[in-house]
Amino acid sequence: TNNFIFSQFLGICPFLGVSKKSDTAVGMGLAVTFVMGLASAFCFGVNKLLVALGLDYMQTVAFILVVASLVQFIEMFLKKSMPTLYTALGVYLPLITTNCAVLGVYLPLITTNCAVLGVVLLNVQNDYNFIGSVVYGITGGLGFLLAIYLFSTVRERLEFADYPKAFEGFPIALITAGLIALAFMGFSGLQVWPM
Repeated sequence: TNNFIFSQFLGICPFLGVSKKSDTAVGMGLAVTFVMGLASAFCFGVNKLLVALGLDYMQTVAFILVVASLVQFIEMFLKKSMPTLYTALGVYLPLITTNCAVLGVYLPLITTNCAVLGVVLLNVQNDYNFIGSVVYGITGGLGFLLAIYLFSTVRERLEFADYPKAFEGFPIALITAGLIALAFMGFSGLQVWPM
């Protein structure tokens, strides 16, 4: 119910860009899950080192560097071992490493997907231990995978749907994403009267 895409609105760029076909959506979801798990593990150690050195204020920059390095590793691995998935993901694979703005910090060359950075920062904010951080990262990635896969199956069916021409492309995709987000909100329960 606390999905990064549908409730926290993190990782929207690859979510909208890669969700046209189910196979590319699953590939992106698995790549993000892998990066979230590894980033949670590495950033836990980096955070402990920064806290020990009294450099807490450098957490965001250090996390961005760790995540960007991990994504470059994933990109090289996919290019060498799975070239069809690499070409299918196209420009959206680097979206694991690019985003518009990261917490007001403008880093033109090294920025990170807000979902991956979000999971790492939430691990620190919630003061998770190592196992908790890795589990939170992997389950957050699996939630991303579930969301992008569900959305891709709906978008595949939308190709054959009859709707007004003005809604073609991203407008109908955004409406659909909003409806799925409302459905996910329903899983958390509704409280009509405050107690």
